Amino acid sequence: MKVSQIIDLLDAQVLTTGPSLEGDVKHAFSSDLMSDVLTRDHHKTVLITGLSNLQAIRTAEMSEIGHVIIARDKAISKEMVELAEQSDIVLIKSSYSMFRISGMLFQAGIKPLF
Repeated sequence: MKVSQIIDLLDAQVLTTGPSLEGDVKHAFSSDLMSDVLTRDHHKTVLITGLSNLQAIRTAEMSEIGHVIIARDKAISKEMVELAEQSDIVLIKSSYSMFRISGMLFQAGIKPLF
């Protein structure tokens, strides 16, 4: 699924400029515990989290995750956006809960990592 399709599906807002929205996403991983994110292979994966801080972006960067969805309409700092842009990460904000986002993406054909 294209990132642009995910954005439309979730009625979400893209907060970064630069990285392409036409990249493919095959898997999703939902977590607020960033140490769990570091234990998986994340090729073509989107991270869904309610954690709205620099740690979420740094973890995505270390895990080579190119797309992060911040759930529950959390406030996102200017520093988070800047770090995501520097790391070529598409940062997306959605008003939906992590559970709802996960279900919607699963229903649309995105597979879980495990």
